[in-house]
Amino acid sequence: MTGQLLASGVNDGFVVLVLASAVLYGTPLLFAALGELLAERSGVLNLGVEGMMLVGAVTGFWAVQRLAGAGAVSLAAALAVAAVAGALMALIHAFLAITLRANQIVSGLALTIFAGAAGLSSYLGNDLGLSGAPARHAFTPLDLFGLGGLPILGPVLFAQSALVYLSWVCVLAVGLYLSRTRPGLNVRAVGEAPAAADAMGIGVTAYRYVHTTAGGALAGIGGACFSLQITPQWVDGLTGGAGWIAVALVIFAFWRAELCLVGAYLFGAFSALPLLLQARGWLTSVPSEVFTSLPYVMTIVVLVTVSSGAAKRRLGAPAALGTPYVREER
Repeated sequence: MTGQLLASGVNDGFVVLVLASAVLYGTPLLFAALGELLAERSGVLNLGVEGMMLVGAVTGFWAVQRLAGAGAVSLAAALAVAAVAGALMALIHAFLAITLRANQIVSGLALTIFAGAAGLSSYLGNDLGLSGAPARHAFTPLDLFGLGGLPILGPVLFAQSALVYLSWVCVLAVGLYLSRTRPGLNVRAVGEAPAAADAMGIGVTAYRYVHTTAGGALAGIGGACFSLQITPQWVDGLTGGAGWIAVALVIFAFWRAELCLVGAYLFGAFSALPLLLQARGWLTSVPSEVFTSLPYVMTIVVLVTVSSGAAKRRLGAPAALGTPYVREER
């Protein structure tokens, strides 16, 4: 009994709460960053992640409100709907950037504006009457293997939701896929030297389409993390710029899946910090906006640091990132 009380006291400490909240708030960033990683490894820069996350958030919330079934079934279906919605948005970007060879930066920005807080996601939320109602079902913390009460590690690792554990599986899958499988090595070749990959018989266009679309699906799931777990409801602009952080996170992680996890939780800690400080009454003398802006300040610092082409090459950016390719131009 004494041990349980001691563990409970430790787990209520500020540091443990920050660590557990970092995992919670970092999970949508992790999904979106893994999706952006897949797209960028194929050579496609996707700046429409924020729009894809918002569309995933609103469609996932709509699905959980409208689809009948038990909680687990309804939530699984909602995630699938969010993934499909994000993939469809990414398919638009892929068509513009790969087939029409539009400027990838312009295409991504246009997609975010089209689907963003003042665009499609807002229209869907209002037209479907989603605002103001709590989610019928939401992802809640599990007690994995009965270890949720362990000191420190319990709340951080064993008392998270199914979305967190799904994100860990995705990190492992993406990391192994890109480094240990032939299709993964092919997609890296497409991102580094598409002309050489094409000469070897690798379908550059097909690889870019598939991985950009898969990246959009992961971004849609990341958006659904907000409407089905963190804030189980729908409000305009629910993701709050998380898509932009995810884009910077891929650079921060040197285009590696395992480092995306570390970076996502670091950014997640900065996102959770203002809420925890407010809950403890420690923000009385410091404007809350100072802490709220920390994730975005870090994003700007990362982007400025690696803005030069030389820095990108040193960090491991795909050499053909953002560059259109067609066979006739070899």
